[in-house]
Amino acid sequence: MPEDPDVPRSSGPSPVTDAPRLRADLLRANYTVDAVLDRIGDLGQAGLGRNMTVPADVALGEAADPLAALIRVFLLQQCVPVDQLAEAVDVAALTSAGFLSHVDGGLRAAVDIRPYGSPDDDASGWVVSDLTPGLDLNMTPTRPDYVLGVSPASTTLAQITMRTTVGSALDLGTGCGVQSLHLRRHADRVVATDVNARALDLARFTAELNRVDIELRAGSLYEPVAGERFDLIVSNPPFVMSPPTADAETLTYREANFEGDRLVETLVRGCGDHLTPGGSLQLLTNWAILDDAWEERLRGWVPQGCDAWFIERERLDVFAYIEMWLTDAGLAGTRRWRPAYDEWLAYFDRLGIRAIGMGWVLITRTDRPEPVLRFESWPHQVAQPVGEVFARNRAAVDASLLPIGQLLASRPALVAVEQETIGQPGAEDPEHVVFRQRVGLLRAVKADTALAAVLGALDGDLTVGQVIGAVAQVLELDASDLAASVLPALRDALADQLLRI
Repeated sequence: MPEDPDVPRSSGPSPVTDAPRLRADLLRANYTVDAVLDRIGDLGQAGLGRNMTVPADVALGEAADPLAALIRVFLLQQCVPVDQLAEAVDVAALTSAGFLSHVDGGLRAAVDIRPYGSPDDDASGWVVSDLTPGLDLNMTPTRPDYVLGVSPASTTLAQITMRTTVGSALDLGTGCGVQSLHLRRHADRVVATDVNARALDLARFTAELNRVDIELRAGSLYEPVAGERFDLIVSNPPFVMSPPTADAETLTYREANFEGDRLVETLVRGCGDHLTPGGSLQLLTNWAILDDAWEERLRGWVPQGCDAWFIERERLDVFAYIEMWLTDAGLAGTRRWRPAYDEWLAYFDRLGIRAIGMGWVLITRTDRPEPVLRFESWPHQVAQPVGEVFARNRAAVDASLLPIGQLLASRPALVAVEQETIGQPGAEDPEHVVFRQRVGLLRAVKADTALAAVLGALDGDLTVGQVIGAVAQVLELDASDLAASVLPALRDALADQLLRI
């Protein structure tokens, strides 16, 4: 994009302040997720979710206590009297560090210090980032070195990340460092990288504020970890497929001047050289939809010896995609909107991009002779967090591939599955039985009488062979024919984790 004089150019705050002192101050003021939600209420929280501060401001009323002052200055981006904020934090230290600035006789925040809560793994504390843009429709162009805070994307990545205990983890493109807070709960060692020096500064302070030990390195993609391998790599990379711009104008938190989806391709292709045996890469990302089948193009990205699972959660047409990211860049309502829109359209047309797939990627180094590659569209509701689904994926795939003798001798059981019946009102027997997951991806299997009888009897005690034999006898079927009929469905149920051995 061409240079805009309205985009801020200052280097921003340098997080050189007393993290332990600030942590103690925030705790003393009870500046925590639960306390903030209690003060602003559900309507205030919903308003902030819409980038509107009025409901929360109304909920605070005339309150001027330390918690209210912190909510006003950091979450609502209001100007707060110096004496009010001084009751909560060391104003001089935060001003010297560039976290606060004197404006209009009071203090305004220069960065966002936000309580963070994660009841699933207790990775709770505070996250330091740049201020949330667009509050109360105040749209301004986004600075190139902007550091995004906790977003729906970062929350989703945290929810899909497997939480298996590992020796080493890589947070590639760490941003404000939120993924590292989670990773450090179950990884002995965490390396966090970013090409944006400002992001590394704020991620460092986020880590210090939460007393989390991570190793921060500057650089692009796998360059900072050349020659190293990890048990787990996670990334919400700067995947936005915007037209290339001058480096000084690139919004580093979301785009990287790779053509089309080459950045994602590079991450996937290169992960095999950085994963330990059994290690996994997990991405929240997007990819281009061209004229050919997307599955075939992405299949060519997967490194040798790796299983892959691509789940398309949403697909956007080029217009919706462009509008979303131009708005994110703060161009809505500005003179640059239509020229930028036309530039993106021409770029997509040149590359043959017809739509954009958005979803989840899991690559696991299994070293199978014949890797298992799965591609699916799953736009349906899921039960977050689904990290456990990805953690169990390799074992589930292994079970689904068992030789027939071992499969018949196995003792799988239905896990967190409800049984429903479908049929005409008043009919004596249902037309179908549906087995539906209550957790994870909430998959369902529609079964006929024979398959329903087999699935319903698998409780972990009897073998598959024993169940098939018993059902065949009751239904007066040939056991071999029944086995041939139901075993493919059982393999699918194992792979989809409705059944677990």
